[in-house]
Parts: sequence; C-alpha cells; structure tokens
Amino acid sequence: MLDIRWIRENAAALDAALEARRMAPCAEQLIDIDQRRRRHQTEFQELQNRRNEASKAIGKAKGKGEDAAALMAEVAELKGRIQAAEEAERAAGEALDELLAGIPNIPTAEVPRGPDESANVELRRIGAPRNFEHDPKDHVDLGVALGLMDFDAAARMSGARFVVLRRDLARLERAIANFMLDLHTGEHGYSETAPPYLVRDEAVYGVGQLPKFAEDMFRTTNGYWLISTSEIALTNLVREQILEEGELPLRFTAYTPCFRSEAGSAGRDTRGMIRQHQFPKVELVGITTPDQSEAEHERMTACAEEVLKRLDLPYRVMALSTGDMGFASRKTYDIEVWLPAQKAYREISSCSNCGDFQARRMKARFRPKEGKGTQFVHTLNGSALAVGRTLVAILENYQQPDGSIAVPQVLQPYMGGLTRLSS
Repeated sequence: MLDIRWIRENAAALDAALEARRMAPCAEQLIDIDQRRRRHQTEFQELQNRRNEASKAIGKAKGKGEDAAALMAEVAELKGRIQAAEEAERAAGEALDELLAGIPNIPTAEVPRGPDESANVELRRIGAPRNFEHDPKDHVDLGVALGLMDFDAAARMSGARFVVLRRDLARLERAIANFMLDLHTGEHGYSETAPPYLVRDEAVYGVGQLPKFAEDMFRTTNGYWLISTSEIALTNLVREQILEEGELPLRFTAYTPCFRSEAGSAGRDTRGMIRQHQFPKVELVGITTPDQSEAEHERMTACAEEVLKRLDLPYRVMALSTGDMGFASRKTYDIEVWLPAQKAYREISSCSNCGDFQARRMKARFRPKEGKGTQFVHTLNGSALAVGRTLVAILENYQQPDGSIAVPQVLQPYMGGLTRLSS
C-alpha cells in the first residue's frame, strides 16, 4: 500500500506511474477523500475538546452554585455532533483505504516503460541451447511415452490442469526440490521454513493478493485461502512485528505446493505442466532495510540463477516493463529457461523487490540502530525455482534420441545414483 502522505506531495508522479501501468489516474480522487477525512478528524477533535471544556465548566458552575443548564444542553448537543463527525471520519477513512488497496506499487526509475511483455529488456543470456540430432520432443510426449506422466488419471479425479507423476519422475521432482533447498540453505544463507498452506484474509491482503486477485485463488468453505505461493506465508512471518535492525536481513525459503484457480490466459499452455492449478515451488523471501533492498534483490536473483547454472540449463534474465510487472512489485527480474520443443525461453522464476509496499499492509517495521522511531522494512520474493517448470526443462533439455532422459549430474546423488530415466 502506498503512503498517502507521499501521494499528497507527489500526485503527478503517482498518476504518471499509474499511466505506465495502464491504469487511470486517481491522485486527485485520493487527495480529495483524504482532505475530507482530515476535515472530519479535525472537527471531531475540536468538538471533543469543546465538550471537555464544557464539562469542566459545568463542574465549576455547580461548585459555585451557579446555573449550568446552558452548558449541560451544549454538552448534550455536542454528543450527537461528535458521533456524526466520528462516523464521517471513519467512512472517509474506509473509502480511502479501499481505494489505496487497489493501487499497485510505484515502479523504480530504471524499470523499462512499456505496455506489456514486448517492452521487457533482456539483461543477460547464460548457456547455449543444445544441438539435437533429432527433433526434440516436448515434455508431455516424453513423459507419457516413458509411462511416468499421466494426465488422464489426473483428469478423472481432478479435471484439467493436473498431472500424476509416477515412479522415477515423481522421485526426480522431489530430487529437484531437495537440491534447491540444500543449495539455498547450505550456501545462500536462507532459513528453511515449513509454513501453513492455509491462511486468512489478512495474510493474503498483506502481500497484495487481496482484494484485487481473489478470483485467482482457491478459498475453502470456512474462509481460508490456499496459498498461491509460499511468499504469502513467508512474508507474513514478520507481520505486525517490530524488528531490530541488527536482525536484518532475514532470509526464508520453503518448498510447498501452490494453488491457483486462474492458471493462465484462456487457451494458452493448456497442454502439459507449464500452467497448472496445483504445482510445487521453492520460494525465497527476504526482509531487509530500505538501503539494502536493491542489493538484496540482485543477490536473490543470483541465487535463483545458480540453480540453473548447476543444472546446466540455458537461460536468460529479463527486466520486466511497467506493463508486465506484478501488482506489489517496484522492480522485477524474470528468469526464463530454454525449452527446445517450443524453441523459446519460458519463465521459470520471477524475483521482485516490493519496497515497503507489503510492509505497510502488514505493519512490519524495524527499529534503526541510530535515531528514534521505527521504519517499514522492505520485502522481496522470488521463485528459486518453480519445481514443475524445472522438471519440464530437464526433460526437454536432457532428452536422448531413444526417448530416455539423462539425469543432471548434480541431481544423481538425490536419485540414488540413477543416471537415466527410461521406460
């Protein structure tokens, strides 16, 4: 959530940022509601002060035996006016909060300006796509032919956009996740965490998923939300907390299933495992100070890249444009892995710096070593990586002419020494 004080002083900058994000300007509307709220607040305080003065005057008058009827009538009349001013202030405050809750974060100056993904900027490309002696098959044809990937069984029990993985392919998925967790905890300094998969409204609101993206998520009949990413749970570990600056940065990682009711654009990626309603992911979350958040963003992205380097998978890093970045993000890097069957790079990680946007919604602060008061923390999150998409990339990039799949060297210890998947 944005700071209304910042909006008062930077109305033009807000409207320019909203225009870059393909949204209508609303700074004037916000400021008008805020002015109305503050007028009612001032009126409420002045009326309370007058009632207190009149109440004291009543006591003095009675102590002197003087007539206090007029003062008592005034106090009675003030009661109704105070209540009306308080209700008006509350209503304006709720209207302001509702409008603020739907406004995305402000992109930083270096974010590419543009309407959509066509304006994204490639920053670097690592590794060269393999040369195959045969036409590379996609992951669906490979997995089904091996008898290790079953979409029909999943459809019978759950419908479209689900899959059943069997035997060595199920083990490979687990191996990928374990490798990622060991790398991030053992070498990158992240703390492994096992968070809840069900969270309440305030947790989802805290990271910016509510109210705007409610339709993208699954909700239980008793009011819980299934996490669409463990970012929700990990970031909310610091909600309503005041941390000491010396505790920061905090770095969390988790391997969880994720659930999304909106699995992508209609008609896109309906085949295979690219977009599913349920998918596993290893997530990274960072909590840090404002002056360190940019460096932490670069560090987090490098940690995610390291997974692909050790798996020897070709990839590129993209700076997302204002028209393509997420609601809560002020700056995002996407990491895209090469898929031979599609002859294209596809997103496998998105690393975002959210600044203090989520912290304001969660009331997450820290106490600086020097100076008084508290400040909002900065929050960051990134997939490191999406496990299912990593599995897809391994199947397609490590396929052999006979349809078997070579197991990347770094994963072989997690597979009991198995070097190849075959039927």
